[in-house]
Amino acid sequence: MTYGFVGLGQMGAPMARHLVELGLTVHDTRPEAVAPLVEAGARAAEDPAEVAAASTHVSVMVRDDDQVRDVVTGLLPAAAPGTVVAIHSTIRAGTAADLAGRALPYGIEIVDAPVSGGFMGAQEGTLAVMAGGTDAAFARCERPFAAWAGLVLHMGPVGAGTRAKLARNLLHFASFAAAAEAQRLAEAAGVSLRKLGRVVRHSDAVTGGPGAIMLRPTTAPLDPGDPLYEIMGNVLALGHKDLDLALELAAELGVDTPLATLARARLAAGLGLEQPDLTGLSGETGGT
Repeated sequence: MTYGFVGLGQMGAPMARHLVELGLTVHDTRPEAVAPLVEAGARAAEDPAEVAAASTHVSVMVRDDDQVRDVVTGLLPAAAPGTVVAIHSTIRAGTAADLAGRALPYGIEIVDAPVSGGFMGAQEGTLAVMAGGTDAAFARCERPFAAWAGLVLHMGPVGAGTRAKLARNLLHFASFAAAAEAQRLAEAAGVSLRKLGRVVRHSDAVTGGPGAIMLRPTTAPLDPGDPLYEIMGNVLALGHKDLDLALELAAELGVDTPLATLARARLAAGLGLEQPDLTGLSGETGGT
């Protein structure tokens, strides 16, 4: 296989750099973004069509749906049948499936493969990639993805990778909003925000953060005989206790905490315990 990369921004450039040793053709609208990759050994292309003509696997990492559509439209007529186009941008759930339909007459396969892990993960080659596509297309992506990813998962058919990324980013940015709320409470209480941030990053690295409870194959209520039932019950007891204490402090300090209030109301259902019986649960184990 020969490899191409279109879009050399903050994420695309370090991802592409990991592919240079495999033989790489690159394109970006900014010459200054292309130059470091050429110096590292890549070949520059004038446009996406030239990348497609030189590659049997093309990665696309541009800004949004419109740019993805423009790039893929330029790739399709120039790409050889059997080429795989992997879209790493975070786009609408239906865009990849639509482009897959447009690519079919050309004998080209689309894989939506958004990534998670940020600039640091791209630099270090430790990104997580969520791929949607046929089994055959995914198999052809595993080698190039492994060059810049530490976790590569086939989520399902075309579009599944994007749907997974949107769910993952919902958690990501909702957590940012919760972090801001926690900082307002801490600031009002006279706590050092920088030290609190260090504690959060350290403890989340140990426990897994919000992902630590993502153990169930379904969001349906847990059966009392499920091995996770008691575990989630303890999490719930601890969560209710600690949220109550945080809400009490917020009320004393006059800090508005709508996310904490919502979390208190929805935590049980989120853990699969819609009608919890907290009798006998100490809430003193499993803390973060």
